[in-house]
Amino acid sequence: MTVDRGLLALLEAKPGKGDELADFLRQGRELAAAETGTVTWYAFRLSDTTYGIFDTFADEEGRQAHLNGRIPAALGEVAADLLASDPDIRMTDILAVK
Repeated sequence: MTVDRGLLALLEAKPGKGDELADFLRQGRELAAAETGTVTWYAFRLSDTTYGIFDTFADEEGRQAHLNGRIPAALGEVAADLLASDPDIRMTDILAVK
């Protein structure tokens, strides 16, 4: 399997909502594990309010299935309460993998 594409989502929590966003992201692992087209899925924290998700995929079909899947839908349900702004979602090309 060649992993050649990804998604980077940067999330900015509202003041005082960082821990809740972190808990939400931890729960997202189960949803990601159920996605057959998602090769890897990482949730991370950059600061008290800045968080992110990075996923990798072997093909565009897997990436699109993820974008239309349960994690973005769940994020949409909590965004108004937890996020200070819309997620910054960027498609990436994977150049090298170890």
